[in-house]
Amino acid sequence: MASGVYYLGLNYVPQKWYETQTMMPNQVESYYVNQWCTSDFGRKEAVLWDLTRVDCLAKDYAIEFDFAKKWAESAGQSLYYSKMTGKPPAVVLILTSLTDYRYVKRLERLDNGIKIFLIKAY
Repeated sequence: MASGVYYLGLNYVPQKWYETQTMMPNQVESYYVNQWCTSDFGRKEAVLWDLTRVDCLAKDYAIEFDFAKKWAESAGQSLYYSKMTGKPPAVVLILTSLTDYRYVKRLERLDNGIKIFLIKAY
């Protein structure tokens, strides 16, 4: 039993500390985009030539926001937006519980250059 708890504990620990902001829980995704992507930081809902929308097109990154359980979708979208804009990919994962760190680990395992930011919303 103890070894199982030890494994689960290690499984949720991210490889490094990520820039994390604490925000109000139980909000829709657009709330977090509006709080993070202010006009001096980047453009919200930037429309690309193929009519796709980058959640936040910043000076340094093409950023996709999503709740942690949708980590794979956010990774794919950020890579696509990066290709379309020429900016490095970034993902902001919205964590709604402590166990959501397992999704951060999954995103880390891709090891594809995606910058990870976290929002702690619990």
